[in-house]
Amino acid sequence: MLIDKERATLLVVDIQEKLLPAVLDAEGMLARCRWLIAAAHDVGLPVVFSEQYPQGLGHTAPSLLAAAPGATVVSKLHFSCVASQCLPPELLQRPQVVVCGMETHVCVLQTVLELLAHGKQVFVVADAVSSRSQIDRDVGLQRMRDAGAVLVTREMVLFEALQVSGTELFRQMSKRYLVGAQPS
Repeated sequence: MLIDKERATLLVVDIQEKLLPAVLDAEGMLARCRWLIAAAHDVGLPVVFSEQYPQGLGHTAPSLLAAAPGATVVSKLHFSCVASQCLPPELLQRPQVVVCGMETHVCVLQTVLELLAHGKQVFVVADAVSSRSQIDRDVGLQRMRDAGAVLVTREMVLFEALQVSGTELFRQMSKRYLVGAQPS
């Protein structure tokens, strides 16, 4: 199964200012997520941000919000976005959800498992998730894959959303995100 930008939404889970310093490769993860969010936004994939208890943990990193102007931001107390019932109807109406964020083994995992239980096709962007420890990240990814989520990379998301080369959109996206872009 491929990601279809007409049927998918990008869900960015809890990449918040006060949580970021605690995760593995925080700076690299932030850069990879910013790339993913900007590319998704530029190809027309809707973007939704969740925030876990923002009063205590702060808000989404500003550079991520700037990458998708006008994106929906929801707050929650449950670890799972589904359990908190905070996801907007536009996301829930689409059959595919592309997920990135943190922490892989807590909020990302619980959200993904519940999205799968609700019949969604879920794609977890493996190079755009993080946890405080490598083992938690690795086991979280394995558990999501075992449950039926599809592991993808940022470039897979971009190329599947584009579907075809030779278009003006492909040329623009290639210049912006592929040719000469700094790998993260």
